[in-house]
Amino acid sequence: MTSLTDDPATVLASGIDITPEQYGVGARFTLSAYDSDYVRIILGALGGVDASGLATETNDISTFVTGSEQRVAQYLRDVIAATAASGAHVSVAILLSRGCPGELQCALPAGVSALGAAPVTLASTGIRASAHWSLYPLLDAGAPSGSATPADHMTPIYSAIEQAKVEGVYSGSDHFATRLDGDLASVLETVANAWIAVGATVQHVATHVTLSINSPSHSG
Repeated sequence: MTSLTDDPATVLASGIDITPEQYGVGARFTLSAYDSDYVRIILGALGGVDASGLATETNDISTFVTGSEQRVAQYLRDVIAATAASGAHVSVAILLSRGCPGELQCALPAGVSALGAAPVTLASTGIRASAHWSLYPLLDAGAPSGSATPADHMTPIYSAIEQAKVEGVYSGSDHFATRLDGDLASVLETVANAWIAVGATVQHVATHVTLSINSPSHSG
């Protein structure tokens, strides 16, 4: 495990001194490389990229990473790109979460609700990625006081899909997911920035994406 640095840049702009780790910002992801040498490929990718400013922990199922949104997104890009550089067909399942009400390491000070964060920017990788993406604004508060209307979780989801179209990575809707195609960095930017944008108004937000790279379906 690496330690989370006390970097002022990782403190969320909220008027409250709270680190991303305290707010529950992070990801859990599982890498799969369809190659007989998958152990070397996966462990090499996990151990070969810069994890400064992050805390990471890998077990037999998945890898957990926490830190600022920017650093988490960069780390995911770099680990996935390193895995894909093997040429093997790679599949990655990623869960991003922020604003957790009761995570193992999450300790929110009293009075903290939804907090904003700056959008992430990622340099292009030249690696084509396809993805199925789902976004979950977890509106724990339910309907507004005195309202008979259920809490509206679909409006931010539709807004995120429209933004994916603007960014040129939207490829259509499938059952339970939106399809994205594009440079690995562009796909991760779209996913992460939708997660961050919803998190400015909804405290607990999770998003799930399954990436496919170097698929035999794309050959030729």
